[in-house]
Amino acid sequence: MENSFEPGLIESKWYAMWEANGLFKPAASGEPYCIQLPPPNVTGTLHMGHAFQQTIMDALIRYHRMRGYRTLWQGGTDHAGIATQKIVENQLAAEGTTRHDLGREAFVERVWAWKEQSGSTITNQMRRLGASVDWSRERFTMDEGLSAAVRRVFVQWYRDGLLYRGRRLVNWDPVLMTAVSDLEVNNEEKDGSLWSIRYPASDGGEGLVVATTRPETMLGDVAVAVHPDDERYQALIGKTLKLPLTSREIPVIADDYVDREFGTGCVKITPAHDFNDWQIGARHGLEPIVVLTLDAKINDDAPVKYRGMDRFVARKAVLADLEAAGLLVETKKHKLQVPVSQRTDAVIEPMLTDQWFLDLTRDTLPDGRPGGRKAIIEPALAAVRDGEIRFVPDNWATTYNQWLENIQDWCVSRQLWWGHQIPAWYDEQGNIFVGEDEADALAHATTRPVGALRRDDDVLDTWFSSALWPFSTLGWPGETPARAAEWEEFKAFVPSDVLVTGFDIIFFWVARMVMATQYFTGKVPFREVYINAIVRDAEGQKMSKSKGNTIDPLDLIDGIELESLVKKSTASLLIPQVREKVEKRIRKDYPDGIPAVGADALRFTFAALATYGRTINFDLKRADGYRNFCNKLWNATRFVLMNAGDAAQPTASAAPATEAERWILTRLSRTLDQVEAHFASYRFDLLAQALYEFVWNDYCDWFLELAKPALAPAGASAPGAGAADAAASTRRTLLVVLDAVLRALHPIMPFITEELFHEIQPALAAVGATNASTLGSGGSPGSISMRRYPRAADYAVDDAATAEIEWLKAVLTQVRRIRSEMNIAPRREIPLLYTGGGAADRARAAKFGAQIAFLARAESQRWLDAGEAEPAAAAAIVSDMKLLIPLAGLIDLGAERARLEKEIARIDGEIAKSSTKLGNFGEKTPATVVEQEKQRLADFTSTVEALRQQLERLRS
Repeated sequence: MENSFEPGLIESKWYAMWEANGLFKPAASGEPYCIQLPPPNVTGTLHMGHAFQQTIMDALIRYHRMRGYRTLWQGGTDHAGIATQKIVENQLAAEGTTRHDLGREAFVERVWAWKEQSGSTITNQMRRLGASVDWSRERFTMDEGLSAAVRRVFVQWYRDGLLYRGRRLVNWDPVLMTAVSDLEVNNEEKDGSLWSIRYPASDGGEGLVVATTRPETMLGDVAVAVHPDDERYQALIGKTLKLPLTSREIPVIADDYVDREFGTGCVKITPAHDFNDWQIGARHGLEPIVVLTLDAKINDDAPVKYRGMDRFVARKAVLADLEAAGLLVETKKHKLQVPVSQRTDAVIEPMLTDQWFLDLTRDTLPDGRPGGRKAIIEPALAAVRDGEIRFVPDNWATTYNQWLENIQDWCVSRQLWWGHQIPAWYDEQGNIFVGEDEADALAHATTRPVGALRRDDDVLDTWFSSALWPFSTLGWPGETPARAAEWEEFKAFVPSDVLVTGFDIIFFWVARMVMATQYFTGKVPFREVYINAIVRDAEGQKMSKSKGNTIDPLDLIDGIELESLVKKSTASLLIPQVREKVEKRIRKDYPDGIPAVGADALRFTFAALATYGRTINFDLKRADGYRNFCNKLWNATRFVLMNAGDAAQPTASAAPATEAERWILTRLSRTLDQVEAHFASYRFDLLAQALYEFVWNDYCDWFLELAKPALAPAGASAPGAGAADAAASTRRTLLVVLDAVLRALHPIMPFITEELFHEIQPALAAVGATNASTLGSGGSPGSISMRRYPRAADYAVDDAATAEIEWLKAVLTQVRRIRSEMNIAPRREIPLLYTGGGAADRARAAKFGAQIAFLARAESQRWLDAGEAEPAAAAAIVSDMKLLIPLAGLIDLGAERARLEKEIARIDGEIAKSSTKLGNFGEKTPATVVEQEKQRLADFTSTVEALRQQLERLRS
C-alpha cells in the first residue's frame, strides 16, 4: 500500500464503485430502515449545515445497512418555487426581457431547461461527501409521480371541506408579487422612528394621540382602540374621531389586546395592513380598507394627493402634511423589527388578497364533518403525546406542540408560475371547480359551469409538496400500474425511522409532514425526529457571507489556496468596505489557505461535534486533528501488514494465545457496546470519542506496542505461550481487530475504511478471519459497506486478562514518564527495581518480565531485598508497588528533586480539593459518592507520602 494517506486518490474511485454496483439500494432481507433526505433546493449548493446533517444521516444509513436492515435513504430535490423562479427571471433580465414577454408556458419550459442543466449541482456535491443515497430512486418535487400526489391531496382535502378560497391577510413580497411564508421572511432590527399623531375628536375635542412606526398606513385606519379598563379614555369609548388627512370618521373601540402601559395606551387599527389589527377588526366587525397596491404603492381608496406614490414616498408626504396641520405631536428614534424578504430584501407588507387556505382551526365544518383541527391537528398532537413520534432531544417536542396548539389556517397559494399549478378552474361567474384535471373537476361539479372555464393562475406553496415527501416519494397514490406496484413494495418504509433536520423548520416542514402523512396513509411519517445543531464558526458566530466566515465543505475536502479563497469569498460582496473587511479577515484566519483534510476527516469532525446542543462551533483545527487520525489508522494498517508476513504459518488458532490479545478484544467488545448505545441515542459525539480513543489509544498506542515482543525475531513470547504460537496468534488478532475497527469506523469514515479493507483482505484470508464478517445473501463481499457491522458479543470479554494488562500498561507508562521527564534517551537501557507491593505484583513482574525488558528497554529487573536501602533513584508508584530507576550515571539529581517537588505540590493540591469536597458533603450526598471520594483521598495520601520519602532520600 501507499506510504501515506492521500484522500484525493481514493475518494472518487470508491464512490464510483459503490454507485455503479448499486450498493445503496435496499437489497438486504432484514427489517426495513428508512431515512428521508430533507430535499435540498434544486438551486442550492452544499453548505456546512448540509454537510453536517448529511454526515449524520449517512452514518445512520451505513450502520443499519451493515446491521442487515433493508435500508433505504430516499433522496431528491425540491423545486424551490420562489428561489428557482427568481434565478431564471434574473437570467431573463440580463437578456433584456421578462417572464411576461415569454408567457407562462415558454417561461416554465425555460425553468425546466435550467433545472436539467444546473439542478444536479448539490447532488453531485453530496457524492463528494460520501452520501450513500439510493440515487436510482432520486425524486424531484415536480416530477410526474410527485405532481400526481400533489393533485390528489389538494383535491381530496378540498372535497373533504378542508381547503377553501378566501380573502385573508398574508405576508406579501411587493417585488416578487406573491404571498410568502414566515420562513421566507427575516425580521431585521433597524433604526426607525416612532411618530405620535393626534386624532381630533369629531365633536371638536382634543381626541386621542396614537403612536405608529408606519404613518402611511393611517390612510387605511378604521378605528382607534383603548383598553376597556383604562380610566383615561372611558368617556371616549363609542365616540368617533376625525381621521387626519382624510374626510372619514372612525370609532374609538375597547379591546383587551391594548397594553395601556405602552405609549399613550391608544392603538390605531388598520386591519388590511397589520396582522394584529386584522384580528381586532374581525372581533369588532370592522370593514378593512386596503390602501396599498400589490407593488406597494398608494391605491385609489386613499385621498387623491397620495395615489400612486410609493409607500415610503407617501410616508414622507403624510408626515409633512400632519406637521403642517399641527397634528404631529412627537418624533422619537425607535429600534424596530422589520420583516424583510429573504429573496428580494424588500420590506414585507401584510396584504389582503384572495388565497387558498387549508383549514386547521375548525373543530366542525358547517355540514357536520370534522374540521381541520379535529381531522388534522389533533392527530398530529396525539402522535407526539402518545409516543408514536419522539423528538431527540425531547425538549423540541414542546416547540412542536406549542405551534400546533396555536396554529392558524395555512395559506397554500403563491402568485408564481414555477410550481404545482392549483388544480382549480373558474367559470365566468367565479364558481370554483376542483379536480385532478378539468374533466375530473366537471365530473364532480354540483353546478353546471357558466361559459368557458379558466384555470387558477396560482401555484402551491413549495412546502405543500414537500409535506407529502414521506409517502409521495414511494409511489403514493399509485395513479399508474407502475406507481401502484412501487407503492405496494415501498409502503413498508412508512413510517421512516428517523428524520434528521434543523429546529428552524419544525413548523414549516416537520409538523406538516405529520399532518399530511397521517391524513392520507393513516401512519406517522417517522418514528423519531433528531434535531441537529446549527453550525457556527469557531467563535460561535453565525456563518454569513457578509462576515467572510462561511466555509465551503468542498474547500475543506479538497483544500484551497489563499488567493482563490479570497476571490471566492468576496465575489458577491458589492460594498467596497465590506469586501475589504472580509478580505482582511480571511487573510488573517487562513494565511496559508485551507489545507485538504479529505471527506473522512471532515465527516469525523462533524460526528465529534454532534452533541445535543442547539449550536456547534466548527474549528478547522479539529478537522486537521482528525486528518492526523486518518494518518494514524493508515500507518497502523501498514505496520500490521508489514508484520503479517507468514500469518498462516503455523496456522493461527481462533483462540488468542496471549493476555494482550484477550485485553484488546475485551476493550473492543466494551467499545462496541458503547457505540451501539450511542447510535441508538444519536450521541454521535460520544460515539466518535469512543472509537477515537479505542483506535488511537488502545489499538495503535498500546496493542501495536504490546504485540511487538511476540512478533520480535528474538521471540520475547507472552507468558504461557510458545514463541511461534504467540506470534501467529498475535498476527491474527492484529488483523481481526483491525478488520473490526475498519467496519466500526466505516459509517463515519467510508473512504479510508474501504481502501484499507481491501488492503488487508489477503492477510485476513490467510488467517481464515473473513467469513464471520460477511453479510448474508443480500451482501456483497466486494465492499466493506456490505460487511456485517461488528457487535460487542462477537468478541470475548476477559476481565482477568484485562486486569493483568492494565497492570503492565501502568508499569510501562510510569517508566516512560520517568524517561521523558528525566530526559533519558529512548534507546538507552535502564536498570529497574521494584519494592513494596504484594504477591500479585511479584507474580506479574515475573510473568511480564520479558515484555517489560523489551518494551521498557530494561537491562535488568529485580526486587529489593527486605531491609535493603533504596538507592538514589527516580521513583513512581503503581498501586502499592514502587518502581525505582537508579539514577547514578543516568540523570541530573537536582532535576529529579525538582520534579518530585512539583509532583508533590500537584498531589497536595488534589488532597486539598478532595478534603474540601468531603467537608462539603451533606446528609443527602449518596454514600457511593462519599466512599469514592474517601478512596481518592487515601490514594493521594499514600502516593504523596511515598514521593516525600523518595525526595528525602535524594536530598540526603
